[in-house]
Amino acid sequence: MRAVRRLPSKEATRRLAARLARLLRPGDLVFLEGDLGSGKTTLARALIRARAGADIEVPSPTFTLVQRYELPDLTLVHADLYRLSAPEEVEELGLEEALETAAVLVEWPERAADLLPPPTLVLRLRFEPRVEEARVVEMEAAEGFRDRLSELAAN
Repeated sequence: MRAVRRLPSKEATRRLAARLARLLRPGDLVFLEGDLGSGKTTLARALIRARAGADIEVPSPTFTLVQRYELPDLTLVHADLYRLSAPEEVEELGLEEALETAAVLVEWPERAADLLPPPTLVLRLRFEPRVEEARVVEMEAAEGFRDRLSELAAN
């Protein structure tokens, strides 16, 4: 199941992230795809802060590869695979194990080849031509997220 939304500003991206934050459950695997600068980290940070209910520090996991957030009602794991030197390194990150009790957000999932489990939700962000902050997000939900996609995609 798919949905497409235009995000005219960073604030619209943050609102989408807040909706997704409310919908996440343990075992959800969310792929964040898009070109460099397309808004993947902006969306992930906003999601983590929304679920935390506070303006917590959310560093980019570009160099550490994985950040874990033990929140009161859900553990969130944020991975950025941009700097993987080989796809096989993803197995050392413990993402599959994390899915047993956490929701996992993965930036640059294509860097892991096919070594990750199938995602629950894929968000593909792309630039909106001629509008600096605007993005378009294509949302593709697997079986485990289809019942939540309409709420996520709502205006």
